[in-house]
Amino acid sequence: MARSSSQRADSVVVIGLGRFGGAVADSLARLGHDVLGIDENPDLVQTWADTLTHVVQADATNADVLRRLGVGEFGRAVVGIGSDVEASVLTVLALEEIGVTDIWAKAISTKHGRILERTGAHHVVYPEAAMGERVAHLVTGKMIDFIEFDDGFAIVKTKAPREAWDKTLSESALRSRYGVTVVGVKRSRADFTYAKPDTLIESGDILIVSGATDRVERFAALS
Repeated sequence: MARSSSQRADSVVVIGLGRFGGAVADSLARLGHDVLGIDENPDLVQTWADTLTHVVQADATNADVLRRLGVGEFGRAVVGIGSDVEASVLTVLALEEIGVTDIWAKAISTKHGRILERTGAHHVVYPEAAMGERVAHLVTGKMIDFIEFDDGFAIVKTKAPREAWDKTLSESALRSRYGVTVVGVKRSRADFTYAKPDTLIESGDILIVSGATDRVERFAALS
């Protein structure tokens, strides 16, 4: 299971492959990320074997097991365990112990969330199953926020891609090239402005972009 440093930088471990964890893992895989899935349930491991980069049946509450699997080499981890609060908390503790620097964890209650935060989780989410894809985008850092509607339409907040810097929206032609609409622009220490063809985009600008989900995903991946 050896990985180069570049692979590790774009890799995520997802622990718990139930509805939420499975949705996150599937979305990450579709976005092109190297995903290691871990679950104690052999049926779930078998279900995801052909979808994810690596899938392992293991006890993720044991730090030594995680070390042997090379989980410490992953910069980011998502703990999708929800029904077993004890296993969820112990898994976060084990990830913190082996030095994973960005831990996302699912909580089923406010109390559960507080415990996760105190035991090492950097981000706690209280998701519906449908939020798995949104969390996948946020975990990878390509999108600052992501809202998807039932008809396959999405609105995202993302950094302006390099190819748009120092150009007006008319000059960069983002809409015709990527099929997305830039709704507005937020610049550091400046008010939000609605986008117009002559709006100049600069490095560091945050864009609010709308369009078909697959198109805004591709656009955000440019940042």
